[in-house]
Amino acid sequence: MATDDTIEIRGAGGSRARIALHGAEPVSWQVGGREYLWSGDPEHWNRHAPWLFPVVGASTGGAVQVAGQSYPMAQHGFARDLPFDVVARAEDTVSLRLTDGSATRPHYPFPFRLEIDARISTDGLAFEIRVINPGREPLPYALGFHPAFPWPFADGERRAGGGYAVVFEAAERPFVPEVGPGGLLVHSERALALDGTRLELDPEIFTEALVFLNARSREMRFSAPGGRAIALRMQDFPHLAVWTKPTAPFLSLEAWTGHADWAGFEGELAERDSQRLLAPGATARHGIELTIEA
Repeated sequence: MATDDTIEIRGAGGSRARIALHGAEPVSWQVGGREYLWSGDPEHWNRHAPWLFPVVGASTGGAVQVAGQSYPMAQHGFARDLPFDVVARAEDTVSLRLTDGSATRPHYPFPFRLEIDARISTDGLAFEIRVINPGREPLPYALGFHPAFPWPFADGERRAGGGYAVVFEAAERPFVPEVGPGGLLVHSERALALDGTRLELDPEIFTEALVFLNARSREMRFSAPGGRAIALRMQDFPHLAVWTKPTAPFLSLEAWTGHADWAGFEGELAERDSQRLLAPGATARHGIELTIEA
């Protein structure tokens, strides 16, 4: 099923998802008749699960530098705000593509292709992402996925003191970098009440995003007190983040290859910390899988 701006894919057991052509963004994911993606209520946050490209996070002065020239760059890049083309589709899959053009070159003077395949299963929603460099020069890029989920996601539960937690695959450092003015990272840290792999959730800890640079985990789970969980597994995303607003009824689990500029950085985009350089003619592959666990 499709509308003018979304494509629906369906899996066994009645699972279904809707993918918007605008940004290739998943806007609905239902398993067992329950919605597991955030509604996009503009009172709190008007997105659902955007893709971040060709940067993740804020850039110094709202711009990036390429060969000595400044190019305006919005936080998290532009892919989430541009239409993708449909490459292929079936009942349970859809393949979408964004190609450089007049909308991208004033911000990012590189040829590229960003391809995203979505596939739904009984209790999962998986993505294969390909960044392709058809040009003759190295392509500096960062990629991220920024899904949000209702919090609480089970009936009759509450956020504060409700027993919700983020559980990491491996023990992570109980410190995260502080976020300074303009969303830039600063070289100081704040402590978290992270007990090895388990971060108990309370809205008051989210004065800013919790950013886990060079995380050990390749999986994190948003766990409800009754045992149900939303698991996010990732392939080739070294940085993780957990974010919400203190008054907003959602939680975002994020996977990044790069991150915001450090405060004071004034170098070229290719020199940005964690920005990757993709060789001419090369393809980089990344993977994301969301799963509902009983």
